[in-house]
Amino acid sequence: MSQRQVLQVFEQYQRARTSFVQTIAELSTRPQNIETLQNAGVMSLLRPLLLDVVPTIQQTAALALGRLANYNDNLAEAIVKGDILPQLVYSLAEQNRFYKKAAAFVLRAVAKHSPELAQAVVDCGALDALVISLEEFDPGVKEAAAWALGYIARHNGELSQAVVDAGAIPLLVLCIQEPEVALKRIAASALSDISKHSPELAQTVVDAGAIAHLSQMILNPDAKLKRQVFSALSQISKHSVDLAEMVVEAEIFPAVLTCLKDPDEYVKKNVATLIREITKHTPELSQLIVNAGGVAAVIDYIGDSRGNVRLPGIMMLGYVAAHSENLAMAVIVSKGVPQLAICLSEEPEDHIKAATAWSLGQIGRHTPEHARAVAVANVLPRMLSLYMESESSEDLQVKAKKALKSILQKCTYLPALEPLLHEAPPNILKHVVAQFSKVLPHDSKARRLFVTSGGLRKIQEIKSEPGSVLQEYINSINNCYPEEIVRYYSPGYSDTLLERVDHYQPVM
Repeated sequence: MSQRQVLQVFEQYQRARTSFVQTIAELSTRPQNIETLQNAGVMSLLRPLLLDVVPTIQQTAALALGRLANYNDNLAEAIVKGDILPQLVYSLAEQNRFYKKAAAFVLRAVAKHSPELAQAVVDCGALDALVISLEEFDPGVKEAAAWALGYIARHNGELSQAVVDAGAIPLLVLCIQEPEVALKRIAASALSDISKHSPELAQTVVDAGAIAHLSQMILNPDAKLKRQVFSALSQISKHSVDLAEMVVEAEIFPAVLTCLKDPDEYVKKNVATLIREITKHTPELSQLIVNAGGVAAVIDYIGDSRGNVRLPGIMMLGYVAAHSENLAMAVIVSKGVPQLAICLSEEPEDHIKAATAWSLGQIGRHTPEHARAVAVANVLPRMLSLYMESESSEDLQVKAKKALKSILQKCTYLPALEPLLHEAPPNILKHVVAQFSKVLPHDSKARRLFVTSGGLRKIQEIKSEPGSVLQEYINSINNCYPEEIVRYYSPGYSDTLLERVDHYQPVM
């Protein structure tokens, strides 16, 4: 065989390998092909091609493996068991930028599925190679490495700590300062994933100067970048007062409030989450948000949103109101209660209704004035029905009951309480009757209205144990009226009168 024929054989073999990996990479983009490829043993066929002498074949083989691993955890586990990860890690340090991107993609695709798979990526020495890749000149390599590090860190605190110990934080902070928007996004996302697990990890991110650089991007026109920026700031703020104060000191308010009207729903939700995480800590931080116009802005945001996007805003109002009477009044004055009442009536999801009931409870629990503001929005009957409905989740029932009790114990606005006399079960009814027993002795108009509206009749129909707290409240109410009025509205009194008619002997 001539030299030319030998070269032709090699060329044919190279074309066949190239065609094979390109076809597999293409087929692995479509979910319907994955099982067939797996059953055909494609992993074992791709593995030797990672060591191919032709760089494009190596890269395409890595890309195909990444797509397969990305699909489900079984395929990702097959890559781990096939001992492919060490080869990828080695290549991250040795190969060209195209291969590095493909190798980092495979590591990310394996790590994303579970803490165990992410740990397998760490155990094969990937962290050091990925951190070194963050120093590459090519922004695409940096992006791929940052993405893989974020996917490792997101699972738990131990994996995040491993990423921190590998020296990733300062380099990720440098990445958010790069001009490429895609790199900024992924680096901010990775910082968010690291910060979320513990105050110590969040402090490490803060100590690297991340807040100053993140806060400069809050008004960036790129929506996907803003999502990650606000997510990272939220994850930092949530852990402690000190961390929340550091975020506030970056002077993001009131500018950040304009993003509550952003067209992108995830931007809006992440901004509302950030505000919630700051306000929950102290009255002082809540007051700062109130002074910046934050409560009114969040109420508008709740009105403009639906479903889960509303949730952080609803909770934020509850956190603000929980701190003090004055802050709860700020929510009331800003028309927060009617907006929460709308959420309570129109949201189909139980967890959103539960959060709304909790927030209304925090607003109404302070004084009779606060309770009245909540009661006039006609939310008490709705809360009662949510508590009593068997379809309601346990959490919703608990929160509705607790909110009802806390509002009822302060509410002296009787017209809002009266409908509950006819519907409430005994454990709620005693709180309703207690409020009537406090108000009626001191209000003659209310006493008259209570009779004409049928309230006194209803009180006489309530069955209570002699000597019980409920019976004492009923006695207090009855003592507000002449004995004959009480008798007149008591059950069976008409029968008694008819008996007297039967036994009456007219004077002849």
